[in-house]
Amino acid sequence: MSTYLVTGAAGFIGSHLADRLLAEGKRVVGVDDLSAGRIANLAEARSYGRQFTFYHMDIRTPGLGDLFERVRPEVVMHLAAQASVPASMSDPALDASVNVMGLLNVLEAAAAAGARKVVFASSGGTLYGEPRKLPVKERSRRGSRPVSPYGISKKVAEDYLSLYRRARGLDFTALALGNVYGPRQDPTGEAGVVAIFAARMLSGRTPSILGDGEQTRDYVFVDDTVHAFSLAAVAERGSGLLINVGTSVETSVTKIYRQVARAAGFHRDPHFGPPRPGDIRRMALDVELAAKELAWKPWTVLREGLEATVESLR
Repeated sequence: MSTYLVTGAAGFIGSHLADRLLAEGKRVVGVDDLSAGRIANLAEARSYGRQFTFYHMDIRTPGLGDLFERVRPEVVMHLAAQASVPASMSDPALDASVNVMGLLNVLEAAAAAGARKVVFASSGGTLYGEPRKLPVKERSRRGSRPVSPYGISKKVAEDYLSLYRRARGLDFTALALGNVYGPRQDPTGEAGVVAIFAARMLSGRTPSILGDGEQTRDYVFVDDTVHAFSLAAVAERGSGLLINVGTSVETSVTKIYRQVARAAGFHRDPHFGPPRPGDIRRMALDVELAAKELAWKPWTVLREGLEATVESLR
């Protein structure tokens, strides 16, 4: 039985990924410091008994290498991160500590323990900066100017991944994710506009749109996303590449508001607030490379994914 180690395993995407890998018959070792993740997200994973093991641990701790040596993972799914753009703007040092130094600690531990591959969660929404043309292709990252420390940390990460592939023989695939949404997304955080809108509407409160609502993102359902991670773990698939995971469709925040409101049975117009510093204006991700390298494509229609998210919160 192959062992996969998932960092950020108690988080929104990480817990879905752990469930997927366990269902595929993998042994899964989950690591999370629970700063953003929730133990409740691991209810299904824990039902697998000894096939799943969880460690409450910060990826920056020196003891991470000892854990890797004990469990000897074949593949490392690295999702743990400081993932808030506003937090990165207010505290760039913390962002770099988690997203750069934490990554280095994971890579060192993985290389020393003989792991075959790291599948890394990058950010298609921040890595490219303000795009000149949509949908954005992966080659656009060359010369890109991310507008937040969070985006910069994801750009730097690819250089470190490439270095460890050349110098230490640790293969990687980096997945530049669109705006992932779905069940288990935290409705109380700063990110995750779908869950935030849905939770407020279901409780009878009117959500706020930050900015004019015409800013766009590429919204991709969580099940589609974890499918891409699973495919990327296969040897030689996406080897040494950054690959977009999205839908190639840009959708405005206002449209998301209207569709969530329809699913929630909510009939009030939104409040509007000032835009967040560090946010880009428009984004959609070209996914031709994902189809070619991973045999992956999104299959969840936005309306159906939004309805599933609302029902999970209801």
